[in-house]
Amino acid sequence: MVLVDTSVWIEGIRRAGRLEVKVGLESLLEAYEACWCGPVKLEVLGGARTQERRSLAMWFACVPYRPMTDAAWESAKELFWRLRDRGQTVPWNDVLIASLALAWDCRVYALDRHFDVMKEVVGLRLYAPGYGGKYQPEPRP
Repeated sequence: MVLVDTSVWIEGIRRAGRLEVKVGLESLLEAYEACWCGPVKLEVLGGARTQERRSLAMWFACVPYRPMTDAAWESAKELFWRLRDRGQTVPWNDVLIASLALAWDCRVYALDRHFDVMKEVVGLRLYAPGYGGKYQPEPRP
């Protein structure tokens, strides 16, 4: 499963969004490997224009949703501290998304460079589409 960050959803939804991101997201959806969570829900749907809200909510109802628990906030706090102790300042919502991905043992598909920082510091696994945007399963050890 791949937790898709807001940056990818927004780029995929935008009419003038980058084609490679749109194709990569579509491939994840077709493979039934994309999921989303509360922070992404708030960022995407909370920022939607009035005329798009209903259709986006219906569209997202078909995408697997992973609910978060109160423990997620504790994990995010610990991750935030680890990052700060290493001199990295990352927005709290990205830290929360990363902590959820770590707890759920899934990769994150994001365009936001903060996730690259977290990959280096805490071992967050990132997703990159394969050739032509095709779904790329995680390599087996």
